[in-house]
Amino acid sequence: MVWSLIKIVLFVVVVAGATLGIGLLLEQDGVVRIAVAGWEFSLGPVQLVVAGLVAMVVIWLVNKAIGLTLAVLRFLNGDETAVSRFFDRNREARGYQALSDGMVALAAGEGRLALIKAQRAEGYLDRPELTSVLLAQAAEAAGDGKKATAAYKVLLGDPRTRFIGIRGLLKQKLAEGDTETALKLAERAFEMKPRHAESQDILLKLQSETADWKGARTTLGAKLKSGALPKEVYRRRDAVMALQEARTVFDENASIEAREAAIAANRLSPDLIPAAAMAARSYLDKGDKKHATRVLKKAWEAKAHPDIAAAFAEIEPDETPTQRLKRFKALTTVHPDNPETAMLLAELHIADEDFGAARRALGDLPTRRPTQRSLAIMAAIERGEGADDGTVRAWLSKALTAPRGPQWCCDKCQAIHASWGPICSNCGGFDTLSWRDPVETTGRSATGAELLPLFVGSRTETAREPDGDST
Repeated sequence: MVWSLIKIVLFVVVVAGATLGIGLLLEQDGVVRIAVAGWEFSLGPVQLVVAGLVAMVVIWLVNKAIGLTLAVLRFLNGDETAVSRFFDRNREARGYQALSDGMVALAAGEGRLALIKAQRAEGYLDRPELTSVLLAQAAEAAGDGKKATAAYKVLLGDPRTRFIGIRGLLKQKLAEGDTETALKLAERAFEMKPRHAESQDILLKLQSETADWKGARTTLGAKLKSGALPKEVYRRRDAVMALQEARTVFDENASIEAREAAIAANRLSPDLIPAAAMAARSYLDKGDKKHATRVLKKAWEAKAHPDIAAAFAEIEPDETPTQRLKRFKALTTVHPDNPETAMLLAELHIADEDFGAARRALGDLPTRRPTQRSLAIMAAIERGEGADDGTVRAWLSKALTAPRGPQWCCDKCQAIHASWGPICSNCGGFDTLSWRDPVETTGRSATGAELLPLFVGSRTETAREPDGDST
């Protein structure tokens, strides 16, 4: 408000001053005569002032015209001028507008439109670190692999964008299935940015697929240092890789190194069942039954598993069933309520031909938690006790549609594997196999497999169900 008032006052003062000045000039009687080339001009005071102002405007216009002429001549000569800068700014504005439109189109999933805008931006702008990135991503979205490859190769020439180019080419090679070239690119990307999480994961996956366990353990260590991996997970996965190193050494018949690697894997992760079994067998190769027993006991305490029991049986291969039953108490007393313990005891009693004890050890497991294994054990018990064929077949028919029981299952894709491995053969997940009940449904199958007992025996024959008082 105050400033507006001040501006009004100043305007009035200026107008008043100009009016006063013009009045004073009009009161003057003097005349100025100017003679130029035979021409004579007589100017009064006011006319003189106006002529001066006109002369100043003319001089300014002439100066600008001369400058514009010189600028045009320099522009035509290729020199940088205001005219060239004007056109450059215009091209730059169009280029950045095309770049912006391309990014919006790419984000919207319009790959073909994004590619057109990226090519237009590339023509307007001399900024390959920007336009080539957009061009490559737009070409990928549009399905034009050749243009994407060419754009990524352009990025390799600039140190600022070299990593982007390598990463883009790496993804292309992975999509094409060229794992050999992809591995080299992944190693190069890892060298440039060892803390880059995506590069670490890709390199680790490729090294695992190519059985480069030594390199994979180095990459895994880098993930731990960068904070991308919890220490507990690192120890588990490092143990998995150490176990695979041990298996590789076994294949090469280098027993000393194999024993050391297997034992190291077990020490890294005592609950890793395959590592425990391999470490125990490594100790057995040295004749060290004491340490083999200790390793398997510790692994069984972590998780009761049939592979541990199988390795435990190998400690004394020539013992009698009675002796084995006694020695296995070191395992069977650890988890007495575990279904694996119940089935293990039942199998040991069956081997000892004590079928009553086997039935008591199995308890109500076939009815409370039926699995193919527990029902098969029950069929063996019935056979050992002299039951008729119909009763045995009835138990076996139940096993046809019973759940499989714990298996090596992939936590990522739920695929079931016959044996443990570091990589899921179905989805390629690393260290995703765990010993658990698979995700499956029960009931009538699409193939009618449950009707098979009709061909081998009458399903009306009823099996004797176990009860708590049976002996």
